[in-house]
Amino acid sequence: VQLQASGGGSVQPGGSLRLSCVVSEFTLDYYTIGWFRQVPGEEREGVSCIGTRGAGIQYADSVKGRFTISRDNFENTVYLQMNGLKPEDTAVYYCAADPHIYRPTSLIEKMYTYWGQGTLVTVSS
Repeated sequence: VQLQASGGGSVQPGGSLRLSCVVSEFTLDYYTIGWFRQVPGEEREGVSCIGTRGAGIQYADSVKGRFTISRDNFENTVYLQMNGLKPEDTAVYYCAADPHIYRPTSLIEKMYTYWGQGTLVTVSS
């Protein structure tokens, strides 16, 4: 299975970006998808996740009200719309897939089996 994250870039504080996670070699319908981020030297942090039919959406407290996760199973893509970006959002963002759809969604890294490469988001003035 493969996941491809894209959409990162450099923006000023208050700006917006939309990250995309395209999955291939499997049907998105059967996976919970999570977004995580990592700053060098720090642990990976769960940002948001979404269940197979759009249920079980969760957000980290640090991004609530600013980030929105969505999925398009037809396009095999999960999106993370990031608004009101802050310098502390700077990180490498990863998407990951959890095939165990009958358990609750989670922002815990070890619950995810498949990982894509990261995309860098830099927020600075």
